[in-house]
Amino acid sequence: MNFLEIVRFALRGIGANKLRSTLTMLGILIGVAAVILLVAVGNGSSRAVTSRIEALGTNTLTVMSTSRESGGLTMRIAEALDDPVLAPGVRSVSPVVSTAATLSYEGAGHEISSFVGTTPSWFAASNSPVGTGAIFTADDEAQARRVVVLGRTVADELFAGADPVGQQVTVGGALFTVTGVLKEKNSPGSQDLNDTAIAPIGAVRQVLAGFGPLSSILVEASGPSMVGTVQGEITTILDTRLEPGGYRVQSASQLLETQTETAGTFTTLLGAVAAISLLVGGIGITNIMLVTVTERTREIGIRKALGAPRRVILTQFLIEATLLSVIGGVLGVAAAVLGSRFSIVGVQPVIVPGSVVLALGVSVLIGLFFGGLPAARAARLRPIDALRYE
Repeated sequence: MNFLEIVRFALRGIGANKLRSTLTMLGILIGVAAVILLVAVGNGSSRAVTSRIEALGTNTLTVMSTSRESGGLTMRIAEALDDPVLAPGVRSVSPVVSTAATLSYEGAGHEISSFVGTTPSWFAASNSPVGTGAIFTADDEAQARRVVVLGRTVADELFAGADPVGQQVTVGGALFTVTGVLKEKNSPGSQDLNDTAIAPIGAVRQVLAGFGPLSSILVEASGPSMVGTVQGEITTILDTRLEPGGYRVQSASQLLETQTETAGTFTTLLGAVAAISLLVGGIGITNIMLVTVTERTREIGIRKALGAPRRVILTQFLIEATLLSVIGGVLGVAAAVLGSRFSIVGVQPVIVPGSVVLALGVSVLIGLFFGGLPAARAARLRPIDALRYE
């Protein structure tokens, strides 16, 4: 008996009990789909966070206060960081205050969680160019003029596709004139990077935030290779003005490295959890094939009596188990690809090709491994004992 005939017998065995075979394949399908989708969710989450970090710019550092007792970050500290002698690697320094606010225009209102008050240098440092109109000027900032640059989402919500440049929006009971609209940013995940507004820091403090500590200070290095040097320069300056441990300096590259390590661990954990369902599917294959061998004992005896060698019986049942696993695996991949088109817990899954290959490979190994015991049991049956079986 050649290999094709053995495969034909295996397929006939699978088709003999369609409901049982379907349920067995369903277990593998769920396991494979779970592994691929959960790894895809981890990968999608990682990409979303990475995109948000990269949107800040790869040559920026963010200074944040960690102690209220030190008085927090002030404008004087921000000015001290912009020192060409003590910090020659610094290209620009942008003090930042950020607060929630509601913007309204002709009766339409839109609430945002990040109404940013800063200086004109913030736009280049944060990689936030305007798409239409212009940013506010250094004179606007010096005079605390009430002008604002809107994110694309805010502009669309308030002006419904019309040009907002030159129009006035109400923020905190004061009128702000729109000077420009930011170029749209890619916003993977649940956070919309375009749902923001930026105005001169003096105006935001007068109308909304008050004159307390800054939320943060954004420092732009002269280039990506200078980030480490600049971090040392500004740390030296900060140590003379703030208590030790009263601040934290975080670079975009550090955030990206930390996030990558965390995301890798998270994705691995998700994949490991999902792999348990594949193990359960393998146990199901063992049970089903043991039942199949028991039901077909007489058939095995007849085939052995007619001269079928042990290896043919062993191969047939191994192929049956492997086919059940492979078909379930292929259907699981199809289900995962379909599922990845939908957002899961606010994350758009991004399928990792390696996880597909791994899941299919594991499904084949599961068929061989968990089908081995029933196949060996069938191959060991003596013809006389099998023919006597009722």
